[in-house]
Order: sequence, then structure tokens, then C-alpha cells
Amino acid sequence: MKQGLNAVRFAMKKPEGKKPSWKGGMSVLLAASFTLLAACGSQSGETPSAAASGTPAAAESAKPVEIEFWYGLGGSLGENMKKKIDAFNASQDEVVVKGIAQADYTETEQKLQAAIASNSVPAAVLSSNVDWARKGYYASLDELIAADPEFKSEDFVQTFLDQGKVDGKQVFLPMYGTTQVMYYRQDALKENGIDPASLTTWEALGEAAAKMAKQEGGKTSFYGWEPMWGYENMADAVYSRGGSVLSEDGKTVTIDSPEWIETWEQFRKWIHEDKIMRIHSGGQGWEYWYKTIDDVMKGQAAGYTGSSGDQGDLDFGIVAAMEQPGWEGVGEGKPVASAIQAGIPAKATPEQQQAAFKWFKYFMQPENTADWSMNTGYIAVRQSALEDPAFKAFSEKNPQIGVPLKQASHASAPFQDPTGGKITDALKVAADQVQINNVPAEKALKEAQAKAQSELDRVAK
Repeated sequence: MKQGLNAVRFAMKKPEGKKPSWKGGMSVLLAASFTLLAACGSQSGETPSAAASGTPAAAESAKPVEIEFWYGLGGSLGENMKKKIDAFNASQDEVVVKGIAQADYTETEQKLQAAIASNSVPAAVLSSNVDWARKGYYASLDELIAADPEFKSEDFVQTFLDQGKVDGKQVFLPMYGTTQVMYYRQDALKENGIDPASLTTWEALGEAAAKMAKQEGGKTSFYGWEPMWGYENMADAVYSRGGSVLSEDGKTVTIDSPEWIETWEQFRKWIHEDKIMRIHSGGQGWEYWYKTIDDVMKGQAAGYTGSSGDQGDLDFGIVAAMEQPGWEGVGEGKPVASAIQAGIPAKATPEQQQAAFKWFKYFMQPENTADWSMNTGYIAVRQSALEDPAFKAFSEKNPQIGVPLKQASHASAPFQDPTGGKITDALKVAADQVQINNVPAEKALKEAQAKAQSELDRVAK
């Protein structure tokens, strides 16, 4: 009988470092209790009946499901993600998330591609690829959502939720929203008598950048503005001018239109001829991004165009935020507002998929998405997050948090590349030609259009 009691105590002992599961503990207790009764009731000293043989399996089922979550975030964003993972793991005992950080979003996708090929995938990734979703590399989340009455799809920012749909199925979920906004040194504008409220057009920003830039020995020692490396910033300016990537019928690539050429040529002149703007390029992961931020924070540039998610890395005693400008005679800016989405690889087991969904749902709870927004500057994905008391109080003291939200209200939707990334690849090459190699925008964009159109025609066949 004493041995039977010891068996019960052993079965109920929680795994080291894990919270005990009430449900799992009860199932183990019942199984162990039946074993104890069988042992005590036996007068012959025979081996306990088959009821006891279920104890190891029950103990095994009480273990939490361990999954990997891959994400390409660095700096304070990576630190905040780790905190969220730790908080989730401490909040329950059914799932343990192991965060695996990569240098950036691109590296996450590259490693995921290799993982899919080797049939060794993580259960959750901060990454989305429409083309891969169509090929079945990602699991549909519709059944998991339908089975969860607490999900409340109607509470999500619908444009963000819709961006995760592929061919009518919800394949990705928005972890947070982002848009590119403007950050400027308050002292630089004040010293030059520039009212930030007057910078509502790119023309006005260009004039202000020229006024603030400083030259020493024929070289620029202080830049009036720094766009971020890549095609995205310049594409935002194109959308604000009325340009588009494809024609309305989706059959023609329009990146060599006047809206594109005139906009990109203006940036080329600001960077290479006027030398009032600068681009940091290359490096490992987000290195170029943080170099750009450092220029502004260390007093080497008046401002830069960057992510709403940069707010966690900035000192708002030095800088302030404003929306992206539009163009004279056209209207307000219309930069892209997009959701940073997460997905579940289709090759993950059903148990892992359920565990990944549980983690995603936790991250997107109103209070958690509001907390993420306050700590990072990214846009909360739940409408009810705006009613969170902590978020309301934070907004009153930190008005910069509202800039991305305001801009998102009149933003453009992100371009969905029907070629699986070939058109955006052509834009990346063209942007490097303009920003780094000083190639005239017309030449760079016409070459890009020819390549992109060829890829689009191939897909259309």
C-alpha cells in the first residue's frame, strides 16, 4: 500500500520548470488511483491489472507541446518578441514556444524554404508568401478559426485580416501592422525656422532638406533627409502621386509610367546631384536600417523615412513623427499600410498546428496587441485595442503612437505580386540602380518593366 501511494505522488510530480496542468494532473491522478486500488485489492500479490499500464501514456500526454517560432527581428523588436514569448509560456502549460531569431524577414523565408525541402519545419513563422500558400506550403487556418468562439474575426482591423487571405482562405494572421512614417529632429527644424506642419508635400520636404543640409569641403556633413534603402519608400511616393504597379485589368506592368519615372528621378537628384539626401545600403540583416537611424539620433541628418515599428528605438525627446507627404496638386500621401503576418507550415503536425494557433491568438489578444504597439510603434491589429485603458493613457503622453494609425486610414494596400515575387525583384534592382549607381530613373525603370512584363506574361499563359 505504501508503494502504491508513492506511485501516486510520482505520477503527480510536475516536470521541472513547467507549470502543473490541472486537466493533465487529474487524468494522471485517476489512472494512478485505479492502479493503487487494483494493487491494494489483490490478495495474490500478482502484477497489477492492465489499468496500470496506461499510467506512462497519461503522463506523456500531460507534457506540453513544444514548437519553434521563427522570426526575423533585431534590436528592441527582437527583445520585445522574446518577452512576449516568455509571457505566453508562463501564462499556460499546454504549449511551450521556442523562439528562433533570424537576421531579418528575408532570412526567415530563406531558411523556411530549406526547412520545407527537408521536411523539418517550424510550427510557426513570422513570414508570409502568397505564392507558397497557393502551392500548399502553408496550412489553411479556417478550421481552427471556426472552432474557436473567442477568435472574433470582426474585431480585427479588416484590411490587415484580409491581407492574410489567399484564394478565399485565411492562410496568414496579422501579428501587427506597419506603415512607413517620417521621423525628424525637432532641433534641426527649429534652428532652420521650419514648421513640421508645413511639410505636407514632397516638394516642401525637398526644399526643407536643402535648407537644413550642410556642406564642408565639398562634402555633405549633415543631410537634410535620409530615405530608407530599397524600392518601398520610393514606391510609397509613387502611390501618393497616383501611380500603380499594374494596369486595372492586371495585364500590363506600369512601373515605367510618368508617375514612376518623375518620382524616382526626383529622388535620384536629391541623393546624387543635390547631395541633400543619403542612402545606407548593404550590410548584415538590418544593419543599413540602424545606420540610418543612428545618423538622425547622432545629429548627422535631420530626419529619415522609416517603419512605424522604429518607435521603440527612438528617443522622442529628440525626434518627433509625422505622416508621409503627398504631392502638390495631387493630395495627401497614400503610402502602403501592411500587416506583418504569421503562418503555419502545412508540414507541421496537427498537434503543432493547434499549438501554433494558440500562440498566435495569445499575441493578438487586445491587451497584448495594444502593449506591442506601445512598446514598438507598430499598429495594433484589433480594433478593441484602441479602447485598452493603458493604450489610451499612453497615447495622451506619446502622440507619436497615433501617427501610423492616422496614416493607415488613407493608406494604399500592399501590392500582391502575381508572379511570385518577380515583379518586386525587378523593382529592387531598379531601386539599387537609382539609389546607389546614379542611373537615370527612366532607364532603370524601363529595363525593370521589360523584365517584369515578361514574367507576368509567362504566368498568364
